[in-house]
Amino acid sequence: MKKKALIIGGSGGLSGRLAVLAKKEYEVWTLTRGKRPLPEGVTPILADREDTAGFQAAVFGQNIRWDVVFDCICMNELHAEQDLQVLSKVTGRLVVISTDSVYDPSKKHTPQNEQGIFIEEQGTPSACSYAGNKRKMEHVFLNYFNDSTGNLQVTLFRPGHIYGPGFLLGCFPEHSRQENLVEIIRNKEPLRLVVGGIYLTQPIFVDDLAHAMLNCVEKEKTYNEIFCIGGPEAVENKRYYEIIGELLGKSITVTEVPLTSYVEAHPGYAGHLCHRIYDLSKLKEAGVSLPSTTLYDGMKKTLKL
Repeated sequence: MKKKALIIGGSGGLSGRLAVLAKKEYEVWTLTRGKRPLPEGVTPILADREDTAGFQAAVFGQNIRWDVVFDCICMNELHAEQDLQVLSKVTGRLVVISTDSVYDPSKKHTPQNEQGIFIEEQGTPSACSYAGNKRKMEHVFLNYFNDSTGNLQVTLFRPGHIYGPGFLLGCFPEHSRQENLVEIIRNKEPLRLVVGGIYLTQPIFVDDLAHAMLNCVEKEKTYNEIFCIGGPEAVENKRYYEIIGELLGKSITVTEVPLTSYVEAHPGYAGHLCHRIYDLSKLKEAGVSLPSTTLYDGMKKTLKL
C-alpha cells in the first residue's frame, strides 16, 4: 500500500511538479482554491488557507493521517501557526518552502550558510515584504524547534531562483520573471541588467528541489532544521541569459544599468542585487540528495528543446 502525502498547493510551478513526482511513492492529495488545473491522478481538496476555519474543516474532513505534508505556500507567520495548529493533528512530518531572500543582502557571505544576518535584524525596509514575511514565518518554526514537546518533525528549505517548466524565466533586474523574455532574446533586443549581471547566482531546477523535498522525508538529520539549497553550479546572472540565447541560437547584448540609487528606487529587488550562492554542506551531511541538473540542461528542458 502506498504512503499518503498532502501538498498545500499543487497547481503552482513547484507544487505541481512535486505532485507529479510524489505520485511514484505516495497517494497524493492537494489543497488549493481550485483556480488552476491539477496534475492527473491526485485527489483535490478545495479550501482557501486564508480562511483558517475553512482550511481546518477541509483538512480534518478527509479523516486521513498523512505520512507527510508539503507546504509550498507558507507565506507568513499566520500560515506557519496554521501548520502547527492544524497539520500537526493529521501528520507527524512537514516540509516547508521558505526563501533565500530572508538574508540581509548587504550582509551575506559568499557562499552563505544557514546562519547569517537576516533582514529584520537590520531593520531594512524589506522586513514587511515577501521576504520579511517569510522570515517571520521561519521564526514561528524556530520557536517550535526550541520546544521539545511537539511531535511534528519539520524541515524548511531556502531555495534561491527556481526555474523549470511552469516558471517565468528571468533571474535578475530588469528582466526578472518576465513573460516575454524568450521573445526579447529571439528578437535580439538588448537586455538591461543592473551592473551588467555580474553578481553570482545558483539557480535550482524545479525537479531537483522537488526530489530533495521528497528525499528528506525519512532523513532524521533533517528534522526540525533549515537548509540552504541551490543548483550544482554558480554562474554570473549574465550567464543565465547567455545560456537561454545559446539554446535559442541567438547571441545576447547587455546594456548595463548603473547600481547607484537602483536599490533605493526598487527596494523589492534588494535580494537580487547581491551574490546568491549557498553552502550546501549541511544538506549533504544530512544525507539529502544534492541537486545535479546543470543550468544548461535544466534550461533546455524548460524551453522544451
